[in-house]
Amino acid sequence: MKNTTQSQSSVTIIGLGPMGQAMARTLLNHGYEVTLWNRTASKANELVDQGAIRASTIKEALNASEVVILSLTDYHAMYAILEKDSDSLAGKVFVNLSSDTPEKAREAAKWLAGHGASHLTGGVQVPPSGIGKPESFTFYSGPLDVFESQKELLEVLTSTDYRGEDPGLAALYYQIGMDMFWTGMLSYLHAVAVGKANGITAEQLKPHAISTMASLPQFIEFYTPRIDAGEYPGDVDRLAMGAASVEHIVHTTHDAGIDASLPEAVLEIFKRGLANGRGGDSFTSVIETFMKPADHVIEPSRASKSHL
Repeated sequence: MKNTTQSQSSVTIIGLGPMGQAMARTLLNHGYEVTLWNRTASKANELVDQGAIRASTIKEALNASEVVILSLTDYHAMYAILEKDSDSLAGKVFVNLSSDTPEKAREAAKWLAGHGASHLTGGVQVPPSGIGKPESFTFYSGPLDVFESQKELLEVLTSTDYRGEDPGLAALYYQIGMDMFWTGMLSYLHAVAVGKANGITAEQLKPHAISTMASLPQFIEFYTPRIDAGEYPGDVDRLAMGAASVEHIVHTTHDAGIDASLPEAVLEIFKRGLANGRGGDSFTSVIETFMKPADHVIEPSRASKSHL
């Protein structure tokens, strides 16, 4: 039976992309009163048929619940949506599940605090299909008392992993995960492209790809204490050997007629390590290269704002 206390049973969701819709559906299935707002109002139609309430304005959406979940492309969208109704923010708890940088999360927490509201940063670690499943989890950071007060609601969506009071921590852990995910999956796609150019299908490559990815945890386990100790002995591997291996990958890619920009970028990093005198050390010594970035910086483009 639905609890009639607003703070415990009602929630507002702003942003109805696939993730926002999955969260709204899950909360509805658990008896919550869910109010929705989206710039494209029609995205709420199916959820309204399932019992959700469509707010016609942001002010109406904010006034409907104490807890507001933001599921937007980035924090820029949050300001664009909330600034014009900033007089309605006081007393609200904003669970910001939008992706952005740790610093942007800290700035948002200060901005909301200046309007009398609380901010929890969230980093969801699953796609929309994982919402509502206990094995899924989300990183959270921000005021501990605010997190504890909303933990029951948040765990309807996924399990929770609270990282600390610093609002930037959840975003940091999330972006670190995305760093590994996107580079890892891009390497997989590149390998598939090289395979296909040589008559190997993705299906044929699949068991080898899975086996290779499944071997990574043991390397992480082995190298972690060495990295934390700042030790990169060449007793197991050497950067010079790694550079030669990557050079072979580059040549194989060129021979296949496939874009070699990805392995060439890896080779460039290895060469920078070699130039720093690390040839006899482990390839993990390139972490020191990463800590001293090259002079050139590629400015990231702003994500499309057509997310609502």
